[in-house]
Amino acid sequence: MNDLLELAIEGHGGMTRWKMVERIHLQLSVTGFLFAIKGLPDGMTDILMSIDTRNQAVVMAPYARSDLRGRFAADRVWIEDRAGKCIEELKAPRESFEGHKLMTPWTQLQRLYFTAYAFWNYLGTPFLFAQPGFQTEELSPHRESGQTWRRLKVSYPPGIHTHCREQIFYFNAKGLLQRVDYVTDVAGGVASHYCFDHIDYDGIVIPTLRRVVPRVPEPDIFGASAVLIRIANAVVE
Repeated sequence: MNDLLELAIEGHGGMTRWKMVERIHLQLSVTGFLFAIKGLPDGMTDILMSIDTRNQAVVMAPYARSDLRGRFAADRVWIEDRAGKCIEELKAPRESFEGHKLMTPWTQLQRLYFTAYAFWNYLGTPFLFAQPGFQTEELSPHRESGQTWRRLKVSYPPGIHTHCREQIFYFNAKGLLQRVDYVTDVAGGVASHYCFDHIDYDGIVIPTLRRVVPRVPEPDIFGASAVLIRIANAVVE
């Protein structure tokens, strides 16, 4: 690991603590104009999400209806009822986005895939980057909001479901994540993702307010949020 990655890992709780974590449970809301563009304007409010930190697997409820939940695992997403019966599923979900542009609408299963893989990555940052297959490089510092942020370019290995293969992460002097730049391959957007209100939940530090805004060519930080994430509570186990 380079020293910036080490600083970021320590700032978010340290690798020793992270290796003890198996799941993170969130109570949250996810809204923003992206979902209106995709034909699902209500977003997702007051949902419970369970994230497996060892494998790419996520469960969220309610999903689509009050009596249903959504699941993501490996190359499959599905919606099931309270008894665990599969109502509908999508195998190889990323392939379903082929040819999509920003204005292309989504199905419920496509939104499920996007939201699930995104949160698995968000909660695993920056610990994931120390795993085999990830490549990291520190870039020149960036000045924003009266602060100097150090930048880490991360290249993801094949097999990890994420927004795009190369992303840039911005960390403050304490190693806390402030911003991420990426292209949302499945959504057709160019985004900057800002992180605020970091809270320590049993040794793991999580940004509890996140704003994703367009970045063409610079982040529109005073405009509306493409995605607005509010985490009300988290349980680490």
